[in-house]
Amino acid sequence: MKRPHIVLFNPDQWRGDVLGHMGNRAAVTPNLDRLVAGEAVSFRNAFCQNPVCTPSRCSFMSGWYPHVRGHRTMYHMMQPDEPVLLKTLKDAGYFVWWGGKNDLVPAKNGFAAYCDIKYAPERNPRPSFGGDLRRGLPGSDTYYSFYVGKIALEEEEPFYYDSDWANILGAIEFIKQAPKDQPLCLYLPILYPHPPYAVEEPWYSRIDRSVLPKRIAAHELRGDKPSMLSGLRERYNMQGWTEERWTELRATYYGMCARVDHQFGLLVEALKEAGIYDDTALFFFSDHGDFTGDYGLVEKTQNTFEDCLTRVPFIVKPPASAGVKPGIRDALAELVDLPATVHDYAGIVPDYTHFGKSLAPVVAGEADEHRDAVFCEGGRLHGEFHCNESAPANADPSMLYWPRGEMQRSEGPEHTKATMIRTKRYKYVRRLYETDELYDLERDPGETENRIHDSSLAPVLLSLKERLLDFYQTTCDVVPHARDAREK
Repeated sequence: MKRPHIVLFNPDQWRGDVLGHMGNRAAVTPNLDRLVAGEAVSFRNAFCQNPVCTPSRCSFMSGWYPHVRGHRTMYHMMQPDEPVLLKTLKDAGYFVWWGGKNDLVPAKNGFAAYCDIKYAPERNPRPSFGGDLRRGLPGSDTYYSFYVGKIALEEEEPFYYDSDWANILGAIEFIKQAPKDQPLCLYLPILYPHPPYAVEEPWYSRIDRSVLPKRIAAHELRGDKPSMLSGLRERYNMQGWTEERWTELRATYYGMCARVDHQFGLLVEALKEAGIYDDTALFFFSDHGDFTGDYGLVEKTQNTFEDCLTRVPFIVKPPASAGVKPGIRDALAELVDLPATVHDYAGIVPDYTHFGKSLAPVVAGEADEHRDAVFCEGGRLHGEFHCNESAPANADPSMLYWPRGEMQRSEGPEHTKATMIRTKRYKYVRRLYETDELYDLERDPGETENRIHDSSLAPVLLSLKERLLDFYQTTCDVVPHARDAREK
């Protein structure tokens, strides 16, 4: 079988609801919308397995949940003896080109096992986010807001040449000159729309502020909610923001997504011009989402699981040799399904146990359902100081990430270990040191009312707890496929 080329296009921190084809009138995503209309499947209910970068990437590159081998912090990455999709493809004969951020393997180990090229642009990119974070004075309500707004361009400059643009342009050049005698894998883990919220024209002005979906405001919340959320709100000090200011922050984030959509379109055109588009399996997905003003917050947390953080875009265009029924699917899916689907299209039989399920039957229209539930997990135990993610980037109050760093250093309940199970209608979160959460998503899609003490939902709660126990029992470990010889 001729193996297809593989493109893994992986923007950082893109919410699953910021897509035009999902009905969001404010989202400017024409290239993704066109792809889904004619050649690909977009999963409405796709979820990450941890709501921050490194644990999510370790999970979707291995098919393991974060708890399987302790990959549940920003500083515990994939080790040389652990499975990584890029290495699997490289060992199977793929030429692997990696352009973008890491957050996956320890840099000290090098990248040779995972790719043939770890791209470094010849021309140094300009500082990300315009190089000016415009934070205001300490104590102000902008100091931790992550809001920048419009990035200024030099005269006649077509775009702001940052690391994302450098990697996109590098990928396009690689496609033009790529080896013709072996299958290719392009991995593009780009930075946008990860905050700070900043974007240049024309994308800054392309968002119609008047049609942005309603924001979930903090005053709407009822019942016991995680203390992480209230603690962050207090430290961000943005309670006095008007709705107009929130609108500008949100529109800037949408503009960042629009820029990524444009860059994705350029890559698709390059694949077509090189004559390899039809033979390419294309995956567009994000590692997690972003608050973007919901619940009065910005950025993300590591142990709360609101849909704005855990639901992500996941779009699959199979190679022409595989079946596809284009459009949107409501089937529940997880990012751990990524390697299983790539293996399926590439004809690879993995030599290790993983927990993904190939999405190919759903993409082909041969199956309507995929999973009965999805899972996400985060946080830590008391005393697990090596898991609190304290680092120079968040240890000083002058640092932008100080609020989240402070909350995660706490030995109170705030950074409690927690696990989410979500079905199409219900979401249950078991929290080790705090009140659990239960939401009826049909009646309360914004997760504003925690109904954990509602006796009418007791049967639902029991079934979700049983299913969560099944999840942990079936995924609690992985036994190597190679057996040791027993000595007498």
